[in-house]
Amino acid sequence: MTLFSRTVTVKVVSTLLCTSLAACGGGGADTDSATAAMTVSNITTPVAAATVPAVDNGDAAKLTPVSVVPTSSASQPVSQSTGSASTVSVPSTASPSGPSSTTPSVVPPAQVPSAQPVPAVVAPATGTSQPVFQPVVSAPTAPAASTPRPSVPSSTTPSVVPSTPAPSAQTPSSSTRDGVFGTYLRPYAADSLWNSRPLNPVFGTFEIPKSSYFPTVASGAYSTGVFLASATDAPMTVVGPGSTATNTVGVADPDSGTNRVITLPRWPAAVLPASGTDGHADIVDPITNIVHSFWQLKQQNGRWTAAMYSWSKLGGTGWGDPSHYYQGARAVGIPASAGLIRKHEIKDGLAAYPHALAMSLTFNGLANGVSNPAYIFPATAADNSANANTGAIPQGSLLMLPPNFDSSAIVNPDLRKIVETLKLYGAYVVDRNTGTPFVIYVENDAGFNLMPKGWDNSVADQLDKIRAALRQVTSAQAWVDGNGDVIAARNAPQQNLNIVSMRGGWYRQSGTGAAAYDPVTQNFSFAATTTKTVYVNANNTGLTPVKWAKPQAGTYVNFTVRATGGARLRLQVKSGNSFTHDTWDLVDGKSVRILWPANASIVLIASSGTSGPSSVNATLVPST
Repeated sequence: MTLFSRTVTVKVVSTLLCTSLAACGGGGADTDSATAAMTVSNITTPVAAATVPAVDNGDAAKLTPVSVVPTSSASQPVSQSTGSASTVSVPSTASPSGPSSTTPSVVPPAQVPSAQPVPAVVAPATGTSQPVFQPVVSAPTAPAASTPRPSVPSSTTPSVVPSTPAPSAQTPSSSTRDGVFGTYLRPYAADSLWNSRPLNPVFGTFEIPKSSYFPTVASGAYSTGVFLASATDAPMTVVGPGSTATNTVGVADPDSGTNRVITLPRWPAAVLPASGTDGHADIVDPITNIVHSFWQLKQQNGRWTAAMYSWSKLGGTGWGDPSHYYQGARAVGIPASAGLIRKHEIKDGLAAYPHALAMSLTFNGLANGVSNPAYIFPATAADNSANANTGAIPQGSLLMLPPNFDSSAIVNPDLRKIVETLKLYGAYVVDRNTGTPFVIYVENDAGFNLMPKGWDNSVADQLDKIRAALRQVTSAQAWVDGNGDVIAARNAPQQNLNIVSMRGGWYRQSGTGAAAYDPVTQNFSFAATTTKTVYVNANNTGLTPVKWAKPQAGTYVNFTVRATGGARLRLQVKSGNSFTHDTWDLVDGKSVRILWPANASIVLIASSGTSGPSSVNATLVPST
């Protein structure tokens, strides 16, 4: 996958629900241009294992939305592409570089007669399958090639990660499952999009094309394990690749925009990264309620190293938000464990999994960022080489099977459970693979195998029928959350999502005090001082890079300051090179309404208190 980008889940109830998972944010081309291609060999001989995941382009290449150039929109299966690694850029950081991989997938090519598409019980989306998320007012109707992680300014100061912050066969019941929402066994809030299902969804018309291999549902090299920390686990320090006994390199942290040494307060002994080049591993700390997500985690010379680290709240939305936009190692900025089919769910006796699934598509299924956005709400990022895509589905899209899909035709019981889930909750597109029409991810070491006796043409044919029937959800009348409550659909601009962060780019303008961005609290924090110290962030890194979250020119936003210890914060808004608004110094709780200009950028100016430690933070949200 490609790395940096994020999205938020917000609810009418207070998290991530959107009228249409597309119009909720029409993300656009990413901000940096890059190309990525991978070589996929056609395999004409069936192989024994059908559950090996498709080639995954390396989740870590997706951090920043990138600008893309048009490519042909052919929907032919991709049998070959070239293998240069994607380039990722992180706000105010250098662009990354790294090796590419051209290892082919091991699943046989889809050389079967074309499956007939399921009759379209769908309402076409506007344009070329670009979702229009407007409320529905009518009646209900194989090893992956890895892309390099972003390169960011090196900082080797040790940093401790967050340590304080009615059932039926078709509707899984939370009362029949272990744990409650926001736990290791059932992550994220009840009203997270992962735990919510759309009512009366409306579908687009684009069909996922065939490609070099059959679709698959699998654990393995490009999925992840989910490791539970305990109170007795010892701390662990993780450094960046290339660290030596005399030179410690930091781990890329897109949230802070720096490379930093990561110290987790509790590290399970069982941690085992996925064997693929992405090296995914997610660690759940139930004491801090944090999901720690690593990319390219491995042990080298007796030390743990990783190319990228992000974190998210176990009881949160399971998606990024415009201010904290990268919260995990998948391309869309979420933990690799989000949406996984978990070990304890596989034989739980339910007809469907109780949450939406996580899915990747290949190049010929994904949108190129020109004719359609590269990513949409709830995704806050995407693979930055979207110009290599030739399909129409943005990352972050929800795909579902239409209600008239014939589940009885699916003989394999494990696959039928997935079909029922795709009809009820669907699957979010969280990443890109090479050569497989879709991959649905299963937790590693779960013992899940759709073809336990070797290659099975019948299962392959059923997977292909699912491919032909899956459609992008373009809108929904409402949502039902994990508690069974109906939540009205909303679009992204109505969700009051914060678009400003205190990250990166600060320099001291006056005074002698020390200050820095704290990724745990998300504050810009000053050390204790008795004299006023002023820091400036003038490179616009505080403004979200998430395309769909940015205010429209001519609309109003509210800027509200949160400060401690007598600190103050000032916002200057620019249009091009001209200043259009200056809030001057604001103390804690003060708010200013601002008319947002075209081509906007911002300057943040923070002033310390003078009687001890102090800090500033702020929100910048649409004005109602």
